[in-house]
Amino acid sequence: MKTFAIVGAGAIGLNYGVRLALAGSDVRFLVRGDPAPLRETGLRVVEKTGTLELRPAAVFNRPEDIGPVDVVLVALKTTANPELPRLLPPLVGRDTMVVTLQNGLGNEELLAGLVGAERVLGGICFIASTRTGPGEVTCYQPGSIMLGEHARPPAERTRALAARFTAAGVKCRVADSLAEARWRKLVWNVPFNGLAIAAGGITTDRILADPALAAEVRTLMDEVAVAAARFGHVISEEFIQGQIDVTRPMGPYQPSSLVDFLAGRAVEIEAIWGEPLRRAQAAGAAMPRLTALYDRLQATGARGPLG
Repeated sequence: MKTFAIVGAGAIGLNYGVRLALAGSDVRFLVRGDPAPLRETGLRVVEKTGTLELRPAAVFNRPEDIGPVDVVLVALKTTANPELPRLLPPLVGRDTMVVTLQNGLGNEELLAGLVGAERVLGGICFIASTRTGPGEVTCYQPGSIMLGEHARPPAERTRALAARFTAAGVKCRVADSLAEARWRKLVWNVPFNGLAIAAGGITTDRILADPALAAEVRTLMDEVAVAAARFGHVISEEFIQGQIDVTRPMGPYQPSSLVDFLAGRAVEIEAIWGEPLRRAQAAGAAMPRLTALYDRLQATGARGPLG
């Protein structure tokens, strides 16, 4: 497990790719546009304690120029998933693992249809980071990754990949159930990403400072937990409260969906809100607050700033 391809060199892909490369892995970044400037200036992760810089950086804009690798890390927004049938084949060799670091539900199933279920793993990223310039990401809270196999228990390769992340300074755990880890991530993503947009383009500190919005956060989290339980996944009261507690110190943080929204980019509505809602309703869970939030997000068009 020596070579990595980062598909989607944004806030997530740059953060982990730079760390893996600085720890000794052969990491190749697939970007849009001309890769030459990034090769010259390098890639950076800005933290409170300093800046991690990778220079020179192996940056390409064609997957054919990267070739087959041991691990493909898919960090594209789910709105860019239609590009995957074109991007993945040149990167996949006989034993290549394909790991989605994307938000929401349905990503592993999509990859399984493209490269085969036996290749697919998922990584749930508990992190606060934003791309702040060409080849630059600012990491506000490094958090951790939860790795798991798609529809299978952990394997030796899962633990080996987790060890690689750990050696790169990334806290990484192996999930017994990737599906449960996905629902746990939604406990944070559903309310904070959604309300940041639906409440008028506000940061997480303002959400929690408003009693009505803070109450809605909690109600949405409880609904996600109820839905998860329909699939046999127990999400405790302590975990839910912990998601609120860990958000307060972030300050005026813009969730990734709000960043996309304010920049006029498509928001991952279906992966984060639509698909979980449909699965929950199909399992018989009543989801009135999530239904209302999903409708509000669809009404905005989620294509650009309000007004």
